[in-house]
Amino acid sequence: MTTFNHPPRILFLYGSLRERSYSRLLAEEAARIIEEFGAEVRFFNPRELPIHGSVPDTHPKVQELRELSLWSEGQVWSSPEMHGNITGILKNQIDWIPLSLGAVRPTQGRTLAVMQVSGGSQSFNAVNTLRILGRWMRMFTIPNQSSVAKAYQEFNEDGTMKDSPYRDRVVDVMEELYKFTLLLRDKVDYLTDRHSERKEKVAKEVVMLANKALEMNSSKDT
Repeated sequence: MTTFNHPPRILFLYGSLRERSYSRLLAEEAARIIEEFGAEVRFFNPRELPIHGSVPDTHPKVQELRELSLWSEGQVWSSPEMHGNITGILKNQIDWIPLSLGAVRPTQGRTLAVMQVSGGSQSFNAVNTLRILGRWMRMFTIPNQSSVAKAYQEFNEDGTMKDSPYRDRVVDVMEELYKFTLLLRDKVDYLTDRHSERKEKVAKEVVMLANKALEMNSSKDT
């Protein structure tokens, strides 16, 4: 079992490019909170990230996003609710993160917290969708979540969040994410070891050995 001597590594993704983006402000507030618990945080700026599939995955922004995902041990996804769901900006980031990069899985086994902001009354459409995506990306999505209604009323001019039950919930979510990340990060290999993947690995090894044997026989014949 791996022993970790560094703080939990948390990556933040947000879903808006507006100058005063409330999903970004919520993410920044959450980052300050989880840093106080002891985590190391990084952000991915989605500006100039191309639409998925429009450029090769060697594009610098795509590589930056994937490297950050590999660096992370936990992630926070923060989206505005637009037309009753997450924004394309956040979905585009998730689409660029593959389930596997060779033998490495950039999201599998990582913890995840989901958050959303709304311009009107409280809703859970965006966080519900983010939970579906987190499950598909094979992440451990924590039970708690944050949904901030009328977000334009909940932040100070300097971008910090006003003291309120909404902020209290953000503190709860970040505390829970921090604890789950600490508890799970040295057990990821055990928890994500699956029968089907072991079977697939053995099958690949058999094919590889068979190909090597054919190559050796072919070289002997020549």
